[in-house]
Order: sequence, then structure tokens, then C-alpha cells
Amino acid sequence: MSAPVTTGTGADTARPPQRRVDPARWVRDNLFPTPFNSVLTLVFAPLVVWATWRFARFLVVSARWEIVETNLTLYVVGGFPREQLWRLWLALTILAAVFGLLGGVVGVTAREAAVAAGRTTATTRWDRLARLGPPALLLLVLLGFSRTFTPLLLTGAVVAIGLSLSLVARRIPAALRRAVPLITVAGVVVSLYSISSFGGVPRDEWGGLLITMYYTIGALVVSYPVGILFALGRRSSLPMVRWVCGAYVEFFRGSPLITLLFTGWLVLPFFLPADFPTPTLVTRALIIFILFTSAYVAEIVRGGLQAVGRGQWEAAQALGLSPWKQTRLIVLPQALRAVIPGLVGQAISLFKDTTLVLIIGQQDLLAIAQNVTKQDEFLGQGYIIESLVFVGIVYWVASYWLSKESQRLEVRLGVGQR
Repeated sequence: MSAPVTTGTGADTARPPQRRVDPARWVRDNLFPTPFNSVLTLVFAPLVVWATWRFARFLVVSARWEIVETNLTLYVVGGFPREQLWRLWLALTILAAVFGLLGGVVGVTAREAAVAAGRTTATTRWDRLARLGPPALLLLVLLGFSRTFTPLLLTGAVVAIGLSLSLVARRIPAALRRAVPLITVAGVVVSLYSISSFGGVPRDEWGGLLITMYYTIGALVVSYPVGILFALGRRSSLPMVRWVCGAYVEFFRGSPLITLLFTGWLVLPFFLPADFPTPTLVTRALIIFILFTSAYVAEIVRGGLQAVGRGQWEAAQALGLSPWKQTRLIVLPQALRAVIPGLVGQAISLFKDTTLVLIIGQQDLLAIAQNVTKQDEFLGQGYIIESLVFVGIVYWVASYWLSKESQRLEVRLGVGQR
């Protein structure tokens, strides 16, 4: 007599097995897999340990961080009026809510797809620590530099709202998840308007990390859908559409970003009608970032479209789908899934390229790092090293976190797997 078959709940059957990290095996597989690699490990390991120790000693013992403690608000918001900082906290709350919602929807969707495909998506504590450790540590350091209780309380509230919305998103029905990206875009727009509108602070008064994130998020939100449209246009059957899209992409990919920024700064006003209001310098720089990034996104997505096999198109045609539905439901999701590393890499590149606004007089994070050393109490004392190291750590942590989130999304979507 056969044993009765027991069926677990959906949560039990969908939960993949937990991976365990064996340190000894990791060292053997990654540091000493071959004799040649073993020699390289033995040669470079002492240099890495020495460099790490020197850098850690500088951060903890030698560095004079009073320049960061004194000017922390300047690093973060530049010349933003201090009495209007509540607008930034409101915008951060909105952004935490919408991105928490988006992250929860993306996570549960990817998890469901992985379970349906039989892939393992479980993560260990080490994986979570490697992904979230550096951003959390940097946030704690910044809160420590502030030396007040109010930023700690407000930051905790913002993080709690983001995590709560992420948990709520897991219970959203599948039919309603398609509206979450639109809600995210609307939330970004509302958060920006909450800062600058209704008697707010003009964007020309923004600075520091605030203006850096504005250029990055604003350009990404607009350039990704625009770049997808240009990628589809380059594969259009209409010659005029294909030529126009190709000319746009090749022009902006072949032009240095610094040249385009100078063009937007000095030349663009001469091409506008006399009665047309001249855009502010911040708006002109944002337009240049959007145009430049859209061209690169178009090429990345075009590569993904070419990677989709012809059989997928033929299968979609056999189902009787219209060309628009073939692209939207069958081809484009597979193309975007295949180019996640390229899209995230472009986001990281844009985040670092925003430092070029320094040449057109914008007080971004890098410009603030240089200007604070000219204050009377820090002038001529060599504080530029601590200032630039602090800014470099901020850029590295943001880029590192984006890279880790990209890798996690690739694993959940099974990129590179069959």
C-alpha cells in the first residue's frame, strides 16, 4: 500500500532550498583553483591586505573628518534653504513609498517566475549582508556625523515606510501589478514638484547630492522609455523611421558628453525664438543627460532585441497576435531581461557622469567637496583628501548597491540560464 501523498501550501512548495556557504570550498575554488592562480593569490594577497589596512587606518585613525561634520548639510543639499528642508523629507517619503512598492512587485514577480521555471532564488545571510551592508553602514556614518536626533528619527520613519510598502506589494493581485510602474513615475514627478513648486525652492538653488540624484533619477525615468522607442524605431520596416532613429543614436553616441553640456549651456539659447522663455541651466543640463542616455539605452535594448530568436517572432505570429502585441508581450520582455546588466551599467555610468556639471557652474557633490576646503577654518590645511575620499565613498557605495541589486535581479529572472 503506497503512502498517502501530502500536498503543502503554495508558500511551502514555492520556497526554494537555502544555500549554504562553505568558506573553505570558496577559498579553494576562487583563490587556489590552479597552480598559476595560487601563485597570483600568494603574490597579490599581501599587497591587498596592506592596502586595505592602510585605507582602514586612514578612515578610522588618521583622517580629520571635522570638515565633513561641519559641512554635512552642504554636501547633501548644497545651498538649499535650511528652513525648507521639510520639503526634502516629504519628497524622500514619497520616493521611499513608491520605490518600496515597485521593489516589492518586482521581487514577487521575479520569484513567481523563478518558481515556475524551477530555479532557486534563495539568498543566504551573507548575500544579504554583502548587498545591504555598505549602504547601511554609510547611512549610519552620515547619521553619526549629523550628531542630532531628528535626522535619525526621520530616516527611520522613511525606511519603515519603504519596507512597509514593499511588504504590502507582495499581496497585490497580479492584475494590478501593471499599474505599479506608472505609480512609481507619478511618485517621482510628485516628489520633485513638492520640492520646487507651491512656493518651494527653485532647482537653481539645489546642490550637493540632491542635484546629483535629481539629474540621475530624472534622466533615467525619461531616457529609458525614450531609448526603448528609438531601439524599436531602428528595427522598423519604415525606412524613414529607421534612418531618423539611427541618425539620432549615432550622433549622440559619437558626441562627448562634455561637448553636449557646453552646447546646452552656451549655444541652445541662440536657437530658441526670441519670445520663447530660456530654460534654466539645470533644465538644459537635464535635457542633455536625457538625450545622451537615451541613445545608449537604445543601443543596449537593440542588442537585446537582436538576441531574441526568430522562433519567438514566428510563434507570436502563429498565435495571431498583432505586431504591437508581439513586441509588447513576447519580444520586448525577453529583450529587456537579457540586457539587465547593460541597463544597470548605463545607470551607474550616468550617476558618475553627473559630476561633469561642475564645468558649467553647477554645485554638485564633487563641486561642494572642492569648495568646502576654501572655507577659512579649512583653507590650506590639506582637507581636500578627506573631502574627496568622503565623496568617493558615496559614489562607490551607490554604484556598488546598484550593481548588487542588478545581480540579484538577474538571478531571480534566470538571466543566462535555460
